[in-house]
Amino acid sequence: MAVFNVILLYSLKPEVFNVISTSYGSICGATAANATANIESCFDSVVAVDVPYLAFVAFFVSLIYAGLFGRFHDALPGSNTTLKAEAIAALAGVNLVVFGFSGFYFNTEAATATGAFLVAWTIVFGYYLGRLYRKYTRVVEITSQNPALLKVLVDNSDLTGKSRTFAATSNHKLKALLSDNASFKGWATKGGVTLEDPKSFETVMEINGNGSINGKVSKKS
Repeated sequence: MAVFNVILLYSLKPEVFNVISTSYGSICGATAANATANIESCFDSVVAVDVPYLAFVAFFVSLIYAGLFGRFHDALPGSNTTLKAEAIAALAGVNLVVFGFSGFYFNTEAATATGAFLVAWTIVFGYYLGRLYRKYTRVVEITSQNPALLKVLVDNSDLTGKSRTFAATSNHKLKALLSDNASFKGWATKGGVTLEDPKSFETVMEINGNGSINGKVSKKS
Protein backbone atom coordinates (compact mmCIF):
# COMPACT_ATOMS: atom_id res chain seq x y z
CA MET A 1 0.00 0.00 0.00
CA ALA A 2 2.84 2.39 0.86
CA VAL A 3 4.68 1.60 -2.39
CA PHE A 4 1.50 2.10 -4.41
CA ASN A 5 0.83 5.50 -2.84
CA VAL A 6 4.40 6.67 -3.43
CA ILE A 7 4.16 5.64 -7.10
CA LEU A 8 0.78 7.39 -7.36
CA LEU A 9 2.09 10.64 -5.86
CA TYR A 10 5.12 10.75 -8.14
CA SER A 11 3.05 9.81 -11.19
CA LEU A 12 0.67 12.70 -10.51
CA LYS A 13 3.25 15.07 -9.04
CA PRO A 14 2.08 18.21 -10.93
CA GLU A 15 -1.48 17.65 -9.72
CA VAL A 16 -0.23 17.06 -6.17
CA PHE A 17 1.73 20.33 -6.30
CA ASN A 18 -1.39 22.12 -7.44
CA VAL A 19 -3.42 20.69 -4.55
CA ILE A 20 -0.72 21.65 -2.05
CA SER A 21 -0.41 25.21 -3.36
CA THR A 22 -4.20 25.66 -3.52
CA SER A 23 -5.26 24.09 -0.23
CA TYR A 24 -2.13 23.90 1.92
CA GLY A 25 -0.02 26.84 0.73
CA SER A 26 -0.22 28.64 4.08
CA ILE A 27 0.76 25.49 5.96
CA CYS A 28 3.76 25.01 3.72
CA GLY A 29 4.75 28.68 4.09
CA ALA A 30 4.58 29.17 0.34
CA THR A 31 5.19 32.77 -0.77
CA ALA A 32 5.91 34.30 -4.14
CA ALA A 33 9.63 34.11 -3.43
CA ASN A 34 9.88 30.55 -2.20
CA ALA A 35 6.67 28.84 -3.35
CA THR A 36 8.28 26.08 -5.40
CA ALA A 37 10.87 25.15 -2.80
CA ASN A 38 8.37 25.02 0.06
CA ILE A 39 5.78 23.09 -1.91
CA GLU A 40 8.51 20.61 -2.87
CA SER A 41 9.36 20.32 0.82
CA CYS A 42 5.69 19.67 1.65
CA PHE A 43 5.54 17.00 -1.05
CA ASP A 44 8.61 15.31 0.38
CA SER A 45 6.97 15.35 3.82
CA VAL A 46 3.87 13.69 2.44
CA VAL A 47 5.99 10.92 0.90
CA ALA A 48 8.27 10.47 3.92
CA VAL A 49 5.72 10.92 6.74
CA ASP A 50 2.10 10.70 5.60
CA VAL A 51 2.51 7.61 3.40
CA PRO A 52 4.28 5.49 6.06
CA TYR A 53 1.72 6.66 8.64
CA LEU A 54 -1.19 5.56 6.44
CA ALA A 55 0.47 2.18 5.82
CA PHE A 56 1.24 1.78 9.54
CA VAL A 57 -2.38 2.39 10.55
CA ALA A 58 -3.69 0.22 7.70
CA PHE A 59 -1.45 -2.62 8.90
CA PHE A 60 -2.91 -2.52 12.41
CA VAL A 61 -6.48 -2.20 11.12
CA SER A 62 -5.84 -5.30 8.99
CA LEU A 63 -4.25 -7.06 11.96
CA ILE A 64 -7.30 -6.35 14.15
CA TYR A 65 -9.68 -7.73 11.54
CA ALA A 66 -7.46 -10.77 11.01
CA GLY A 67 -7.67 -11.42 14.76
CA LEU A 68 -11.46 -11.05 14.73
CA PHE A 69 -11.63 -13.45 11.79
CA GLY A 70 -9.63 -16.06 13.67
CA ARG A 71 -11.64 -15.58 16.86
CA PHE A 72 -15.09 -15.75 15.28
CA HIS A 73 -14.46 -17.89 12.18
CA ASP A 74 -16.73 -20.73 13.29
CA ALA A 75 -19.53 -18.31 14.20
CA LEU A 76 -19.54 -16.61 10.78
CA PRO A 77 -22.25 -17.79 8.38
CA GLY A 78 -21.31 -20.23 5.62
CA SER A 79 -18.77 -23.00 5.39
CA ASN A 80 -16.25 -21.61 2.89
CA THR A 81 -13.23 -20.18 4.72
CA THR A 82 -12.10 -18.13 1.71
CA LEU A 83 -15.48 -16.40 1.35
CA LYS A 84 -15.53 -15.67 5.07
CA ALA A 85 -12.04 -14.19 4.81
CA GLU A 86 -13.02 -12.07 1.80
CA ALA A 87 -15.98 -10.67 3.77
CA ILE A 88 -13.69 -9.71 6.65
CA ALA A 89 -11.18 -8.19 4.22
CA ALA A 90 -13.99 -6.12 2.69
CA LEU A 91 -14.92 -4.81 6.14
CA ALA A 92 -11.28 -3.88 6.75
CA GLY A 93 -11.17 -2.07 3.39
CA VAL A 94 -14.38 -0.15 4.13
CA ASN A 95 -12.97 0.96 7.48
CA LEU A 96 -9.80 2.19 5.82
CA VAL A 97 -11.87 4.28 3.41
CA VAL A 98 -14.26 5.63 6.05
CA PHE A 99 -11.45 6.75 8.36
CA GLY A 100 -9.23 8.05 5.58
CA PHE A 101 -6.38 5.54 5.70
CA SER A 102 -6.77 3.91 2.30
CA GLY A 103 -4.80 6.42 0.25
CA PHE A 104 -5.10 9.75 -1.55
CA TYR A 105 -8.15 11.03 -3.46
CA PHE A 106 -7.01 14.50 -4.56
CA ASN A 107 -8.40 14.26 -8.11
CA THR A 108 -10.35 11.91 -10.37
CA GLU A 109 -7.30 9.98 -11.55
CA ALA A 110 -6.06 9.48 -7.99
CA ALA A 111 -9.50 8.42 -6.76
CA THR A 112 -9.87 5.91 -9.60
CA ALA A 113 -6.39 4.44 -9.14
CA THR A 114 -6.70 4.27 -5.34
CA GLY A 115 -10.15 2.70 -5.55
CA ALA A 116 -8.96 0.04 -8.01
CA PHE A 117 -5.91 -0.69 -5.87
CA LEU A 118 -8.04 -1.03 -2.74
CA VAL A 119 -10.35 -3.53 -4.45
CA ALA A 120 -7.35 -5.60 -5.54
CA TRP A 121 -5.78 -5.28 -2.08
CA THR A 122 -9.01 -6.48 -0.46
CA ILE A 123 -9.21 -9.56 -2.70
CA VAL A 124 -5.55 -10.48 -2.11
CA PHE A 125 -5.78 -9.83 1.64
CA GLY A 126 -8.88 -12.00 1.93
CA TYR A 127 -7.32 -14.79 -0.13
CA TYR A 128 -4.18 -15.01 1.98
CA LEU A 129 -6.11 -14.57 5.22
CA GLY A 130 -8.21 -17.62 4.37
CA ARG A 131 -5.22 -19.57 3.10
CA LEU A 132 -3.14 -18.95 6.22
CA TYR A 133 -6.09 -19.74 8.47
CA ARG A 134 -6.49 -23.15 6.81
CA LYS A 135 -2.73 -23.74 6.99
CA TYR A 136 -2.47 -23.19 10.73
CA THR A 137 -5.78 -24.67 11.90
CA ARG A 138 -7.39 -28.09 11.87
CA VAL A 139 -11.08 -29.04 11.75
CA VAL A 140 -12.43 -31.49 14.31
CA GLU A 141 -15.92 -32.98 14.32
CA ILE A 142 -17.16 -33.48 17.88
CA THR A 143 -20.01 -35.91 18.47
CA SER A 144 -21.67 -37.98 21.18
CA GLN A 145 -23.01 -41.50 20.81
CA ASN A 146 -26.10 -40.30 22.68
CA PRO A 147 -26.33 -36.52 23.23
CA ALA A 148 -29.10 -37.00 25.78
CA LEU A 149 -26.74 -39.00 27.98
CA LEU A 150 -23.37 -37.39 27.21
CA LYS A 151 -22.33 -33.86 26.33
CA VAL A 152 -18.81 -33.22 25.04
CA LEU A 153 -17.05 -30.25 26.63
CA VAL A 154 -13.91 -28.81 25.08
CA ASP A 155 -12.19 -26.20 27.23
CA ASN A 156 -15.44 -26.04 29.26
CA SER A 157 -17.58 -25.22 26.19
CA ASP A 158 -20.33 -27.60 25.03
CA LEU A 159 -19.40 -28.52 21.44
CA THR A 160 -21.56 -31.63 21.12
CA GLY A 161 -22.56 -32.21 17.50
CA LYS A 162 -20.42 -29.39 16.15
CA SER A 163 -17.34 -29.02 13.97
CA ARG A 164 -14.74 -26.61 15.25
CA THR A 165 -11.36 -25.35 14.11
CA PHE A 166 -8.40 -25.48 16.46
CA ALA A 167 -4.83 -24.32 16.16
CA ALA A 168 -2.57 -27.05 14.78
CA THR A 169 -0.53 -28.91 17.41
CA SER A 170 -2.64 -27.42 20.21
CA ASN A 171 -3.87 -29.09 23.40
CA HIS A 172 -7.37 -28.78 24.84
CA LYS A 173 -9.20 -30.04 27.90
CA LEU A 174 -11.78 -32.69 26.97
CA LYS A 175 -14.57 -33.71 29.31
CA ALA A 176 -17.65 -35.90 29.10
CA LEU A 177 -20.59 -34.39 30.94
CA LEU A 178 -22.80 -37.35 31.89
CA SER A 179 -26.43 -37.55 32.93
CA ASP A 180 -27.30 -39.40 36.16
CA ASN A 181 -28.27 -42.61 34.36
CA ALA A 182 -25.28 -42.71 31.99
CA SER A 183 -22.16 -44.85 32.01
CA PHE A 184 -19.07 -43.56 30.19
CA LYS A 185 -17.50 -46.03 27.73
CA GLY A 186 -14.50 -44.07 26.46
CA TRP A 187 -13.57 -41.94 23.47
CA ALA A 188 -13.25 -42.93 19.81
CA THR A 189 -11.02 -40.77 17.62
CA LYS A 190 -10.15 -40.57 13.94
CA GLY A 191 -7.59 -38.62 11.95
CA GLY A 192 -5.20 -36.23 13.66
CA VAL A 193 -6.82 -36.27 17.11
CA THR A 194 -4.98 -38.02 19.93
CA LEU A 195 -5.92 -38.32 23.60
CA GLU A 196 -3.84 -38.55 26.73
CA ASP A 197 -6.21 -41.19 28.13
CA PRO A 198 -9.00 -42.45 25.81
CA LYS A 199 -10.70 -44.28 28.69
CA SER A 200 -10.99 -41.30 31.04
CA PHE A 201 -14.08 -39.08 30.97
CA GLU A 202 -11.76 -36.10 31.53
CA THR A 203 -8.52 -35.94 29.55
CA VAL A 204 -6.37 -33.82 27.23
CA MET A 205 -6.92 -33.72 23.48
CA GLU A 206 -4.05 -32.93 21.10
CA ILE A 207 -4.79 -31.63 17.61
CA ASN A 208 -2.31 -32.63 14.91
CA GLY A 209 -4.63 -32.83 11.91
CA ASN A 210 -8.24 -32.87 10.78
CA GLY A 211 -10.25 -35.55 12.51
CA SER A 212 -13.14 -36.42 14.77
CA ILE A 213 -13.89 -37.47 18.31
CA ASN A 214 -16.91 -39.35 19.58
CA GLY A 215 -17.96 -39.88 23.19
CA LYS A 216 -19.15 -43.42 23.86
CA VAL A 217 -21.90 -43.90 26.44
CA SER A 218 -24.60 -46.28 27.55
CA LYS A 219 -27.46 -46.30 30.04
CA LYS A 220 -26.82 -47.74 33.46
CA SER A 221 -28.56 -51.07 33.92
